[in-house]
Amino acid sequence: MRIATFNLLSGRAMGSEAADPDVLRAAVQQIDADVLALQEVDRHQVRSGGIDQTALVAEAMRAEHWRFVPALVGTPGETWRAAGPQDEESDEGGSHQPAAYGIAIASRLPVVRWRVVHLRPVPVVTPMLLRNDAGRRRLVMVRDEPRAAVVAVIEGPDGPFTVANTHLSFIPGWNAAQLRRLVAALADEPRPHFLVGDLNMPGKLPRDLCRDWTMLATEKTWPTHVPRAQLDHVLGRGDVPEVRDAYALELPLSDHRALVVDLANDRAESPVGG
Repeated sequence: MRIATFNLLSGRAMGSEAADPDVLRAAVQQIDADVLALQEVDRHQVRSGGIDQTALVAEAMRAEHWRFVPALVGTPGETWRAAGPQDEESDEGGSHQPAAYGIAIASRLPVVRWRVVHLRPVPVVTPMLLRNDAGRRRLVMVRDEPRAAVVAVIEGPDGPFTVANTHLSFIPGWNAAQLRRLVAALADEPRPHFLVGDLNMPGKLPRDLCRDWTMLATEKTWPTHVPRAQLDHVLGRGDVPEVRDAYALELPLSDHRALVVDLANDRAESPVGG
């Protein structure tokens, strides 16, 4: 079984203003995941050709089960509002739905239950030191975006398991609080648990915050061409199958590499987590 996570950057290549649906389709087919978690996903945005990117991804990987969860309605960096429950009905939605931006899961395996966990953004504009193209740091005031997690209970070859996909805040400390909130929300879901996505935390920090979880991949994922940090993660908790392979895959879109984890089919073979 292959689980992967990929921050799409709305399907755009670095430095590009628009996305090419054919490039996205080919990238998804190259990843070839059984369960694919996506972040920075567009629905009906002009910059991505007005398509529903989650529907395109599901079709490309032949996944019958998928769910897009908007974090915001509108366009990041322009006019937007926080998404509400009325904006989350994406599986049967048509072009009447408003432009939105968020996260998604597509699965070839049957999903028996979906759930959404909302994660509060920082309530105030926050000062942050950011590095410009010349490598110099400058202080800017940043407005955090709404965050969410989409949780899928999936029927696997050895029984049900749970995958939670999220894109956490880039503001240090606040993203740690969001991570703890999400982990607590998963307590009663079927194990093993897989927590995946762009956590906006470098290296082993997510594991240090979640002591009973195991990092299933340690690969630098950002920025894509010469990665310096691992911001994208796949963590496991419970009777997790043996990891056969794990790697970061450079693709012709996004500023992140896709993080791919191949698991043994039989989790009784060699579990990696207690």
